[in-house]
Amino acid sequence: MQLTDEALLARLVAFDSTSHRSNLDLADFISEYVDRPGVRVARNHSADGRKVNLVVTAGPADADRGGLLLSGHMDVVPPGGGWESDPFKLVRARDRYVARGACDMKGFVALALNRFVDRASKPLRRPLSLVFTYDEELGTLGARRLAETWNASAPLPRSAIIGEPTSLAVARMHKGHLKVRVTLSGESAHSGYPHLGRNAIEPAGPVLVALAALRAEMAAERPAYGEFFGKVPFPSLSVGTIVGGTALNVVPERCVIELGIRLLPGMSSDEAVERVRATVAAVADAVVEGIGDSPPMVLAETAPVYRTLACHLGQHETRAVSFATDASWLQRLGLDCAIWGPGSIEVAHKPNEGLPVAEFVRAGELLDTLVWEST
Repeated sequence: MQLTDEALLARLVAFDSTSHRSNLDLADFISEYVDRPGVRVARNHSADGRKVNLVVTAGPADADRGGLLLSGHMDVVPPGGGWESDPFKLVRARDRYVARGACDMKGFVALALNRFVDRASKPLRRPLSLVFTYDEELGTLGARRLAETWNASAPLPRSAIIGEPTSLAVARMHKGHLKVRVTLSGESAHSGYPHLGRNAIEPAGPVLVALAALRAEMAAERPAYGEFFGKVPFPSLSVGTIVGGTALNVVPERCVIELGIRLLPGMSSDEAVERVRATVAAVADAVVEGIGDSPPMVLAETAPVYRTLACHLGQHETRAVSFATDASWLQRLGLDCAIWGPGSIEVAHKPNEGLPVAEFVRAGELLDTLVWEST
């Protein structure tokens, strides 16, 4: 039985699909919801089998890779404190739907599912596909897994919409998020006899100073595409965590600094890691390694999916977003990925995350049009 968009959104947010949990129960629900004659559901599991990407397709094969693909992630960030209602129960508060994931991004997932179910019940001229991923919030891990393991003999529609919250503006590029770890090693000893050990935390001071200088250096740069990123037209570096020591009476033998770098399209992750490595090496002996990469992405302005969305929206200027999405990895499957969806990224990951009802409705109406035009 097909639910209304609102009822389906309520069912989706009721699943606690926080990234540290398995998403198999939510994937099972989605698989059952789309199950009907002619619908193919492929499961692409994580290496440990605890999580899964879903690839759902209806319609004929198309050698030219026509049709349309709609994509979203199934995971959400932890709810945290400060909520005025149960974060896993959809509440309508005046003009907004409130729940964890309502905006980022189960609102779009609900709309995509219902458009798929509706269209798949009638003959299709071209294929319609859904791609729902796991662990986007941990660094686009599911999309990377799919890009690296998907069977190339089963091509997907080239035109893809990644339904991240963009307040219904279409973006054709985004920054990446490179994660880097700096590990400083020492030698433990009783703090009463510090000469018998070597403190791993103390050299972190000069490392932090050097990283701050690198951050300022990057902030002064103006790489390609910078003009599309508003007040942050440069690669931004942020030290996120520092962990060191075990007790006050023990000379610490290890200190770990982790940082993130938001690279612009065209910038190399490998080169950025080397840049951090050289910066740290100038002041301390440390191991520097990349520990996660959501690459930046840019879509050609001439891509049909982008032009179609921009035309329907009456949008004439190029938009970009400063957060990473699954688009960067899905693009490696030969997809043209446009970023578009209801809701604002400014409320994502916050308590009382909300999705404007009017945007939800408008997004559904536009998806109706796009799906029927494309398939």
